[in-house]
Amino acid sequence: MKLGLDIYSLRFQGWNAFEHLDYAARIGLDVVHFSDLEPFERLDDDYLRQLKARADALGLLIEVGMGSICPTSSAFHANEGSAVEQVRRMLHVAELLGSPVLRCLLGGIRERFSATPLREHIAGLVAVCRAVRQPCLDLGIKLAIENHAGDLQGRELRAIIEQAGPEYVGACIDPGNAVWAMEDPLSNLEYLAPYVVTSHGRDSHVMAHPRGATFQWAPFGAGNVGIDRWVTRFRELCPAVPLTLEIITGRPPTVLPYFEDAHWAGYRDMPAWELARFEALVREGRPYLLPMVTVAAGDVTPEFHDALTAQQRLDVERSVRYCRETLGI
Repeated sequence: MKLGLDIYSLRFQGWNAFEHLDYAARIGLDVVHFSDLEPFERLDDDYLRQLKARADALGLLIEVGMGSICPTSSAFHANEGSAVEQVRRMLHVAELLGSPVLRCLLGGIRERFSATPLREHIAGLVAVCRAVRQPCLDLGIKLAIENHAGDLQGRELRAIIEQAGPEYVGACIDPGNAVWAMEDPLSNLEYLAPYVVTSHGRDSHVMAHPRGATFQWAPFGAGNVGIDRWVTRFRELCPAVPLTLEIITGRPPTVLPYFEDAHWAGYRDMPAWELARFEALVREGRPYLLPMVTVAAGDVTPEFHDALTAQQRLDVERSVRYCRETLGI
């Protein structure tokens, strides 16, 4: 199984795309997943071909991603053109970089609670997928929809893929985001395994809270949601899919207030047995005691920025070692 890294793991480094490739090669990775194009200095064909040539020389596969392709989502950027136009542009980027997938998403947890019902967001997402079916098939590139920031549970994302068409739509599976949606990562994997085409691997720590539970993302091996079991099962069910790490540390714990009625407005269709599997993880949780710099997104002073910049590299390299030495990847 190939081991890769999503560049979001290193978002404070200020590196360009070539520097990300060089770093990945230096720490022994196989895949670099550009979940956004911020490190790209240009988007012309010549630049993209130069980047592909560097990746080839380093023995790296590039995967490409973009943001929301759901026109009704709060995460969609309408100023960049219609969703279909944006996807077509990114398919061209993916083609030139040799990416077999184009990671994309619906939105985030706000879409579960917005004035527009989630089912309407989903319908808009599926319509965009269908509008780009032929270009995807012609290029041999699959749309890889991520379960992102609590927007979709595994059962819901599987239904979207089957509705749109698994011949050109698959899943970018993220066990850390499964936790945000109150899922045991193994439950999420069981739903999505037949359709997984790429991944955002991340460990998590959960524990009880008076309002329900909290979660906090952690370096690989430092969480308590059974990431070792998840990886074992992932390797069994998705042996050809890279384990691409997306290590997000430094954020304070997030509360999941599922003891409150208002929270269930966004989860009316969740089966009780799925919550029970998640609750079993929560009840086993204990306080997270390992060192970690944490700061809310709006409070990152220059001093915190420097500390988080160093921490990101340390946690990425720690996670890569864990995957190599403990998990045998």
